[in-house]
Amino acid sequence: IKLKREDIVEKVVGLVNEVRRQMPRLGTRKLQKVLQEDFRQEGLQVGRDKMFSILREAHLLISPKRRYVQTTDSRHWMRQYPNLVQSLEIVRCEQVWVSDITYISTDEGFGYLSLVTDAYSKKIMGHAFRRDLTKEGPLEALAMAIKRRRYLWEPLIHHSDRGYQYCSRDYVNLLEQNQIRISMTQDGNPYDNAIAERVNGILKNEFLLEDSFQFFALAARVIHESITIYKSQRPH
Repeated sequence: IKLKREDIVEKVVGLVNEVRRQMPRLGTRKLQKVLQEDFRQEGLQVGRDKMFSILREAHLLISPKRRYVQTTDSRHWMRQYPNLVQSLEIVRCEQVWVSDITYISTDEGFGYLSLVTDAYSKKIMGHAFRRDLTKEGPLEALAMAIKRRRYLWEPLIHHSDRGYQYCSRDYVNLLEQNQIRISMTQDGNPYDNAIAERVNGILKNEFLLEDSFQFFALAARVIHESITIYKSQRPH
């Protein structure tokens, strides 16, 4: 039986709303990938253009939001390392980890989310959320990532900006103790750490972490839930 357009729209919108209960700002292309099996079971043939058309009519397209809070201060005396990944072809998991810090707004002040992400799989290997912008958050995220590392025999590069947190003696020691080579962006160019910036953007835009939370503890819980969903359900 050939479905009428309004029936198709109703079914697609219903399925999209189901997914967005957990991933509120998941984009149209990712939604189409996530829902392929559901479309098949419902007998729906929904290509990319039709998907965009339906979501546009239903006012369900996602518009990116922009806001900037500086989390990197590279004006310090500590050693800074060369960029080892600029021309590197990334072909496997645990070849390169990228690290970054992003802010989360709460009514109790900013919190800072430190992430360590595998550049190949885009899996978040470690994370930490703290009220301060010290080295402790990045250290906690790195320790978690190292604990979850699987391919111990493969060489690994850690890439970050030149913020003092990543240049600190404790952070460098932890990398060196685990035979992880150190790489850093040059000249403060954010595109040198584009993968880390992209993951920050996904968490903020698709999981609504860009919104301000009433309490720090609530933000911490939502961050944990969002990262769990990001790793287990979102296509990469």
